[in-house]
Amino acid sequence: MAKSPVVKSAKRVTRTFKQQVTTLSATVGATWTAFVVNGIAGGALMQYGVIPRTLTGLRGILFAPFLHANMQHLIANTIPFLAMGWLVMLRDARHFLPVTLFAMLGSGLMAWLLGAPGSVHIGASGVVFGYFGFLLLGGWYARSFMSITLSILVAVLWGGLVLGIAPGQVGISWQSHLGGFIAGVLAARRYRGAR
Repeated sequence: MAKSPVVKSAKRVTRTFKQQVTTLSATVGATWTAFVVNGIAGGALMQYGVIPRTLTGLRGILFAPFLHANMQHLIANTIPFLAMGWLVMLRDARHFLPVTLFAMLGSGLMAWLLGAPGSVHIGASGVVFGYFGFLLLGGWYARSFMSITLSILVAVLWGGLVLGIAPGQVGISWQSHLGGFIAGVLAARRYRGAR
């Protein structure tokens, strides 16, 4: 007996949701694992953060989003990463990886270019700001009901994040935030054909 379209659709939605949960869980799991390993290693992994205007500091573009200074820093990045990462997937799951890479590159390069000499920039907040920029401007570029709805939702829930892209609190990498946000906006423009 053939399955009804409703059953097929429900199975597809369930499969998609499971894939999204797996992707987000694996990414957050890697970040938390790095935190534990760094703790065991006495903070030795911090050298893999973005170190402005040094050749070795460029490797931080890849590694810095997985490194966090303490538990509070880790939790403060994990929650919005999960929420906004899922919204990026909800908009179009195919764009999660490229938007994440855009955000990593943008936040890392901006920290590398504008960061204080000798500073080390770590944390996933640059990626979070990339998701924020992507979702906030996605409605403007895509002009679809889904994208506009997500843009409004993100503006209402996290609009105050915009303040994080300006110089402010000591110890907070506004450079990473700014770079991630710009990269997210560029990704929104690049993927404007999405839903």
